[in-house]
Amino acid sequence: MNLITEKSNERSKDIDKKSTIEVLKIMNEEDKLVAYAVEKELPNIAKAVEEIIKSFRKGGRLIYIGAGTSGRLGILDASECPPTFSTEKGQVIGIIAGGEKALTEAIEGAEDDVTAGKKDLEDVNLSELDTVVGITASGNTPYVLGAINYANSVGATTIGLSCNDNSKLSKLADIAITPIVGPEIIAGSTRLKSGTAQKMVLNMLSTASMIGIGKVYNNLMVDLNPSNKKLMDRSKRIIMEATGVDEVTAQKYLRLSKNKPKIAIIMIEANCSYEEAVGLLEESNGSIYKAIEQKVSI
Repeated sequence: MNLITEKSNERSKDIDKKSTIEVLKIMNEEDKLVAYAVEKELPNIAKAVEEIIKSFRKGGRLIYIGAGTSGRLGILDASECPPTFSTEKGQVIGIIAGGEKALTEAIEGAEDDVTAGKKDLEDVNLSELDTVVGITASGNTPYVLGAINYANSVGATTIGLSCNDNSKLSKLADIAITPIVGPEIIAGSTRLKSGTAQKMVLNMLSTASMIGIGKVYNNLMVDLNPSNKKLMDRSKRIIMEATGVDEVTAQKYLRLSKNKPKIAIIMIEANCSYEEAVGLLEESNGSIYKAIEQKVSI
């Protein structure tokens, strides 16, 4: 199998004979290639985001599934969504071959079990409303292929994220995202450039989708969950920046909004009660600026 992710990198030949700074320079130069590889895939990433937004609008979920480093990256991105965007429990899910233990240990043979991917999706009651992102650097991991094949049979939207041209995954998924980052500096160590590319794409998929369903106002993280002092302080700063009020006023409206910065901003900008702000937001499909415009136009 002629996989570019498994090839030897000519630019890192004799890296074991290099000084520390020389090793780091080689790594840095190779890492610079990753953003350009992702850039070429922006049209496909955009298609994927639009499908994820559709799933969210219908009450569906975004489900990442992968093995090894790829699986861990999916779980990482999913786990950051609740504190960052106040996503509902289970709205974004990460699944890894071998289960929770595989987060910290290598589970022998887990990625080769083609039936396990199907079972893991069955266990979360996959439906046609969901979007499933299969993540595998090679694009040929049996666990991920089994999962995507099952997701297709259910009618879920499928996205394949891999780093090799013409992989099995890219042919199987509805949308293929394939940043070609080239050989790793240590042959086959796909936790390096391939992992970085996957992380960048996952950042885009979740963040752009959350923007699409109104979780961001201007460029502010307005739908965060202020679950600790740091996030409470951040919430006040967000309200102040979004509305121009002082800290005392921001604190007041954060309390009146039941610690929901999004609602607080609407209450201030639309000069309305908590109940009115909630109603306006619901009618505007989660968009703050549409909620405010709606109130102003009345």
